[in-house]
Amino acid sequence: MTQQGAVLQGYNNELVKCIEDLCMQKEELNKQIQQAEDEKNKLQHEIQVLSEQLECVCENLAQKVASRNELDKILAETEAAYMKILDSSRTLLNVLKKEVGSLKHSPDLKTN
Repeated sequence: MTQQGAVLQGYNNELVKCIEDLCMQKEELNKQIQQAEDEKNKLQHEIQVLSEQLECVCENLAQKVASRNELDKILAETEAAYMKILDSSRTLLNVLKKEVGSLKHSPDLKTN
């Protein structure tokens, strides 16, 4: 019976060692899980911060594009109006030159 007790004690010792090994593996795995959860939380926070920054940049960009489009419209209208002024000035100059030319040929303006 002593021999059976010794065999049983050997099994018990192996069993305890296996259980201890499993507990150590579980602790190590728990540490790795906690590290992974910490990293995940950190990355999620960074994503949230970057998403907020992206939203601000997009809003700012949209405002700038709208302002640029408004300036393009104002410039186009101004350039069109300026071209009309130039065209009117040219027409006025041509009319004035014609009138001055016809006045030079008029007998009333000839001096004696």
